[in-house]
Amino acid sequence: MLDHYLVWAVVFLALAFDYINGFHDTANAIATSVSTRAINPKTAVMMTAVLNFLGAMISTGVAKTIGGDLVMDAKMIDSGVICAALIGAIAWNLLTWWWGIPSSSSHALIGGVIGAVGFSVGFDALNEAGIIKIFLSLVISPIIAMVGGFIIMKVLLLLFGRFSPIALNDRFRTMQVLSATLMAFSHGSNDAQKAMGIITLTLLSGGYIDTLDVPTWVKISCAMAMALGTAAGGWRIISTMGNKIFKMETINGFAADLNSAITIFTATFLHLPVSTTHVVSGSIMGVGSSKRVNAVNWGVARSMVMAWFVTIPFSALVGALFFVVVRLLHPGF
Repeated sequence: MLDHYLVWAVVFLALAFDYINGFHDTANAIATSVSTRAINPKTAVMMTAVLNFLGAMISTGVAKTIGGDLVMDAKMIDSGVICAALIGAIAWNLLTWWWGIPSSSSHALIGGVIGAVGFSVGFDALNEAGIIKIFLSLVISPIIAMVGGFIIMKVLLLLFGRFSPIALNDRFRTMQVLSATLMAFSHGSNDAQKAMGIITLTLLSGGYIDTLDVPTWVKISCAMAMALGTAAGGWRIISTMGNKIFKMETINGFAADLNSAITIFTATFLHLPVSTTHVVSGSIMGVGSSKRVNAVNWGVARSMVMAWFVTIPFSALVGALFFVVVRLLHPGF
């Protein structure tokens, strides 16, 4: 009976993770378009909520990667372990959201799983090759985004550099609405699948399903949770992403959004999880560097990178501690 309730606890926590991801990471998806005033905040939030839902429904490849590549065998873990992992990730997401630090929900989730599984059944239960593949995807994607942002911005300046700044802003304001639309859709296509993967892994470990194929109700629930979280907004992070890294005009915002969307869509196609926070940050830095290196506020960038590096160990520690505390209070957990 306890296992049955724990399965539903995982479902609840995974949907809570997606909801928090909605107002935590989705702020990154719309930060550039809001900061350049291409879209007003309310319109941007509602547009992104709808597009996140639609994006989350198009694929389950990333969900299968999360569900199948983190642990050696789903039978080696139980719902209690996954509960602890999710709480570690959620705790870190809430703290960084409150402090306005654009850390990665993806890193937090991976860290929570590593900590909870490692302390409960041993680190041998972790799929080392799968975790390395996921980790490399998370690390390399912002570098690719930075290079891509630099190149796209250089090409745009080559094509449109002869126009006055006022003309460029007017011309690219409408274009940025399109790029922001692609960015929001791509975010849903990758980020919502991470919670889908965790729920599917739980159902598989509990014997409720036989394969890692994501049930339809899981897809719809996760997509809806992220959409509702998006509607709740995340303005603290928008301020950091949109203004403090690099002072952007609409042409810069268009380049950053377009490059981020391309990077995330490519990762989704390859069934690889990436961090929207990292990809957008990398794109903004690349776009800013194309103007001149000192146009980027590297002090803010360094603070963000530090937050990224502590996310996995911190969320792993919280996940492990939660498992230990609950095991002490309830030995049958």
